[in-house]
Amino acid sequence: MIQTTVGIDGMMCEMCEAHINDAVRRSFDVKSVKSSHRKKNCVIVSDEELDWDLLKKTIDETGYEFLSVKSEPYERKGLRAIFARH
Repeated sequence: MIQTTVGIDGMMCEMCEAHINDAVRRSFDVKSVKSSHRKKNCVIVSDEELDWDLLKKTIDETGYEFLSVKSEPYERKGLRAIFARH
């Protein structure tokens, strides 16, 4: 699995976060998506690498400003990860 972190400017509240989350879910098949207006980012977990150009376009179309993107391998943490291995 892949974790993609997108830097986003312009989010002011939880409704802004929900707007970003909904746009990402409509454009991509994701396991999870969580935006934070305080951290100015959106963290997306997916099975496959996301198309960064489409991701930028998706964010730009919401009216918020796409700042950056990075991807890295995602490893589950916590009890679910322990039980999943057994």
